[in-house]
Amino acid sequence: MGGRLEKIRLLVLDVDGTMTDGGIYLDDNGRESKRFSVRDGAGILLARQAGIETVILTGRESGCVTKRAQELGIRYVFQNVKEKGRFLGRFLEEKEIPGKVVAYLGDDFNDLAAMKLAGVTACPKDAAESVRRACDYVLKSRGGRGAVREFVEMILRKRDMLETCAEQLWGEKDEQVKGQTV
Repeated sequence: MGGRLEKIRLLVLDVDGTMTDGGIYLDDNGRESKRFSVRDGAGILLARQAGIETVILTGRESGCVTKRAQELGIRYVFQNVKEKGRFLGRFLEEKEIPGKVVAYLGDDFNDLAAMKLAGVTACPKDAAESVRRACDYVLKSRGGRGAVREFVEMILRKRDMLETCAEQLWGEKDEQVKGQTV
């Protein structure tokens, strides 16, 4: 299984329950907010530094997701996707990306069909039981509490790139990434 981690070029992320804790916060005016982990944001930046593109694929529509993706420089953001497997299959075919170079991180039933298209799958510790059984890796972290970062670090450690990418992003030697939002 470890050899597959070395081939990953595309990281597909669910949002609710994966990038967030799964909570949907509504204020008295009906405005929605979500809690994103700064550590997960740093994980996404590490992935990009290693040459791994990130895709957000979520079943809901939220301005919070659009804003967070912009902050992190994620260019592929697909919201309100009801059939994730079918959608991801078309995306991979259109971009000519083989499934064996895709990693998928999700937490619930609506992720299962898309996960079947990925070479490597993972889920947060608190994912639905059926998803935990179907995944290659069940992470120690909960959704929205570092699961994305943990998965990215796992991939980069297998490539022996974690420290190098971190130094390139945040080390004193690299002036161009200072001020980058995580």
